[in-house]
Amino acid sequence: MEPQAQQSNFLTIPLAIVVAGIVIAGAIFFGGRSGGTATNNQPTDTQPAAVAVALREVSSGDHIRGNPDAKIMLVEYSDTECPFCKAFHGTMQKLMDEYGKNGSLAWVYRHFPLDQLHPVKARKEAEASECAGELGGNIAFWSYIDRIFEITPSNNGLDLAELPKIATFLKLDEKKFNECVASGKYAEKIEKDYQDGVSAGASGTPFSVLVLKNAITKTQEAALAPFIAQFRGGVAISSDKTKITLNGALPYNAVKMILDVLLK
Repeated sequence: MEPQAQQSNFLTIPLAIVVAGIVIAGAIFFGGRSGGTATNNQPTDTQPAAVAVALREVSSGDHIRGNPDAKIMLVEYSDTECPFCKAFHGTMQKLMDEYGKNGSLAWVYRHFPLDQLHPVKARKEAEASECAGELGGNIAFWSYIDRIFEITPSNNGLDLAELPKIATFLKLDEKKFNECVASGKYAEKIEKDYQDGVSAGASGTPFSVLVLKNAITKTQEAALAPFIAQFRGGVAISSDKTKITLNGALPYNAVKMILDVLLK
């Protein structure tokens, strides 16, 4: 996970755990909270405390990939210049291929630009993606986000001159696109997404929230408990049992295990 304040505080934690007969080997990057201090999440014998998670409800105004009526909505707060977001984007594409096609999982993208790490560029790229969505609809928005993650070197490395090139690559009207980006008309929307992420508990990227149609059962919670304890601070269940937070770029097998438990 890329922290909000200091990029040097990344911590890679290789772990191997067995949960419900599934062996997961992965690396999770955690960033600190507002102070930018990384935390070393060690397994404990106690049940992890529930967390309060406040985010706006998913609506038709969101960018949704997959079935809007899916059993699970993964709401991701992301920064297009974050290298761990780039990695997690690929993970989510793979998960959508597996769980999105049958309507079990939907993916909601919300902007969380880290201004201290990626000044100007992250927000401008976010605005550009909104302009793509204005001109070409939801498909164009997602295609634009996909393309940014495909070509950016990350860490504030994308040349903003590439933004209109992506628009033409997607066969959008370049003149209208440039006018939209220059207007700054989506700056307020980007900031609202950012503030919503803060309310949800994000302090870095990627930060995701699994929003469930049904509250987690005691059986499901018991199955998830050892995994959550192992990644204390990285995975947490909300106090109302209807959400699970994923703090960082969890690997494919880790997210898959959680989804399989929740979809039983």
